[in-house]
Amino acid sequence: QVQLVESGGGLVQAGGSLRLSCAASGRTFSSSNMGWFRQAPGKEREFVAAISRSGRITYYADSVKGRFTVSRDNAKNTVYLQMNSLKPEDTAVYYCAADKCGLEYIRIDEYDYAYWGQGTQVIVSS
Repeated sequence: QVQLVESGGGLVQAGGSLRLSCAASGRTFSSSNMGWFRQAPGKEREFVAAISRSGRITYYADSVKGRFTVSRDNAKNTVYLQMNSLKPEDTAVYYCAADKCGLEYIRIDEYDYAYWGQGTQVIVSS
């Protein structure tokens, strides 16, 4: 079992930055490939970014590429999402997720993730 707790959300003006954190406890964090997803009001949850278990491989949704950066610190059992040049359309609840796979992998489908955090709200004002 893995427990995930997101933090770092809040209210920011367009063009601003936020850094989300996701702290993991439970099974060995370094064996989990991680992902970030978001869900805006009235919309389905969508993929944002993913990072492989070692951190060597990352992948981004086109909508955030060049603005968001995903990273991880396996010594701290934490994954981060640095969000720059925020836009009002980035407003959503952001979730981190962990898979069960022990291989180095990138996953973009939410159904491939076994563990989820409770989410953190990000609001970008125009």
